Order: sequence, then structure tokens, then C-alpha cells
Amino acid sequence: MLGKYEFVRGHGLGNDYLVVDGEHFGVALTPERIRSICDRHSGVGSDGILERVAAPAGFDAAVRIYNPDGSEAEKSGNGVRIFAKFCLDHGYASADKPVRIHTLGGPVSALLIAREPDRTVLRVSMGRVSFRCADLPMDGRGKDEWVQEKLEVGDRQITATCLSVGNPHAVLFDAPFDEATARKYGPLVENHAQFPRRTNVQFIQVADRNTVRALIWERGAGWTQSSGSSSCAVAAACVRAGLTDRAVKVVMPGGTLDVIVGDDWQLEQIGFAQEIAVGHVAADLLHAIGA
Repeated sequence: MLGKYEFVRGHGLGNDYLVVDGEHFGVALTPERIRSICDRHSGVGSDGILERVAAPAGFDAAVRIYNPDGSEAEKSGNGVRIFAKFCLDHGYASADKPVRIHTLGGPVSALLIAREPDRTVLRVSMGRVSFRCADLPMDGRGKDEWVQEKLEVGDRQITATCLSVGNPHAVLFDAPFDEATARKYGPLVENHAQFPRRTNVQFIQVADRNTVRALIWERGAGWTQSSGSSSCAVAAACVRAGLTDRAVKVVMPGGTLDVIVGDDWQLEQIGFAQEIAVGHVAADLLHAIGA
């Protein structure tokens, strides 16, 4: 188990997080401190922080998920896999059953599939998708759902399906599929007036009935190599549009995640997590952040 000022750094498909044990870490994670710790030049550097907190009754573990801008996310697919591996590797959970994890975006369950020499493969039940605008939340301009509807974004009208997988997503179907477009329009959609709590954004290109390419602009983090919850959103949106079957490979710059969309719209993802380093926050940085 981790002690004072200690962290584990892990990643899933290039999406990296620092994991800390909130009970023993010894630093209150304020937005200002989160931004400083996540800074890749003057801090430890990461796409966010996963804080282990006390688990409510009925759960094996609980996690708070912080974005590098200091905001808090309800759920993270890559983050859940990294956190589940952390719990299994550092004595917080047993591998003989699925690890039931509490998140602000609802319960998830992580099942160990394989321990490979350089990574751990997990199957994660992510909960049920909702297409209701109220569940994102989203101002649907009188619509109960925003499915394959035009969204005014800057100088464009882009076809979007908006949905919640425990956190909000806007899947864009007909925007140009390139990094420059994602970087230009991603923040415009993230901060669009119709999303009072902002939203994650995915630019997609359907390759075939079982494969979708995706570029990710993550709420609170910006351009990112991959996102587990975004992959779930992409798969669900494509199934709803009739463009893919229910087992979908979502291909992102950081790698590929397998997503299964159940007949009841329950979501599962299969992917890996890899531990990179175990360390502690140095005294100079602790002093700089006022800890």
C-alpha cells in the first residue's frame, strides 16, 4: 500500500494518470495543486490524478478522478482500468472476483482477464448509456434526445449524437477527420452553450461494421491519445445510428479498445493498463504548492 506523498504512474493506451491513496497521501488535492502536480514541465506530469477514497458499502474500492485543469470527472474508462490494476497490484483488492468500483458517474466493475509480462488486461463494465439530453446534461432546444442532429459550432454545422455514459459526450460524425480539426473545434464543442457542464468530444470515421477510428478532445484535458469512456460513447453512437455491429474496435492514436454495446445498452470495454513508475512528490514541489 502507498504512503505519504507516494504515487503510482500508470497508463492505458497512452492516457496516463497518477494514482494516490487519499487516506495516506498527506496532500489535499485542491484544483490549484492538481494543476501544479499534473504540469508536465514544472510538476510530476500527467493527464490527471486518480485518488483512492473510502468505499461506500457494497463496493470494493472508490475513486475520485481529477482532470489536469483541476476539474473533476465523473468517470474515465482508461482511468478505471489503471485504478483497478493499482488496487490489484498494491493490496487494495483481490483478483479472485470482479473489483466493484464506486465513481461519481456510477458503479463500474473490473474483471482481471490476464496478467501479461508488461501489462494487465481487464474487462470493465461501464454501466448503461443514456441518450436523454437531461442526463448529460444538455440543452436540447426542446428535444428529448440529440441523435444525428446538427450542432452549430463556430462556422460549421456538424452532425452530432450526444449521450452520457456516466459523463457527457458529443460524437461528431461528419467533421473533417484530422488532428487540426479536432484541436480547432474540440474546445468549441466542449464549451458549447448547450452543455452547462461542458462535454467530451469525439471526431469519428467509420471503417467497417466492426471498426471506428476516433480522435479525442477530452473535457478538462484537451487533445488526448485515447479515452475509454469516449470509446464507449463512440461505439454506442455508431450502434444507435446503425453504422456498426455491437462489438466495435475503436482505433485511436494511442491504440485500440474493444467495446461491446449490449442489447440493453450496457457497455463493456476490454483493454490494458500498464504501470510506469512508483515515486513520491519531492520536498521542493510540496513547498511550491503549499503542502
